[in-house]
Amino acid sequence: MFFTVMIVSMNSYIIFDFPNNSDILGWTIVDDNVMGGKSFSTLKVNSEGFGVFEGRISLKNNGGFSSLRYRFKRLSIIKRTKIIIKLRGDGNKYQFRIKSNSSDYYTYISNFVTSGDWQEIVIPLEDMYPSYRGRKIDKPHFSNEYIEEIGFLIGNEKEEHFKLLIEKIVLE
Repeated sequence: MFFTVMIVSMNSYIIFDFPNNSDILGWTIVDDNVMGGKSFSTLKVNSEGFGVFEGRISLKNNGGFSSLRYRFKRLSIIKRTKIIIKLRGDGNKYQFRIKSNSSDYYTYISNFVTSGDWQEIVIPLEDMYPSYRGRKIDKPHFSNEYIEEIGFLIGNEKEEHFKLLIEKIVLE
């Protein structure tokens, strides 16, 4: 797959801007049903042009998570230090996730809590730690020179409805 990444300024890249790119075919939902769970989620673009990631987390059959992933052509992050996400959540805790290689078994994560209002979540890349199946693994924090995948995950060990509105994701 190949997706265009727009340059915003010399040091900023828009990885995805929902109001200006309503083509969400590159986004993939992965819920716990891949392991027998009963959680479900969807991604759509609402009438205002925002991405809406929403669903229901179920703990049945050892379930408990929903995730959303976006893969793109390898993007250099040299001289870039953070991800900024403009979003509005529902008060739940989420993870933002990145991978240098989409084929890696682990992902680098950062947790954030939404307020119910529009927020700019700033995530320093160097603070993102490696995790596999919900457990921190013994590897250094993120220090790679490129990324190929971003994503969101909700899995708070409780049954809950969730709704996350996403405007854009920028690399600076």
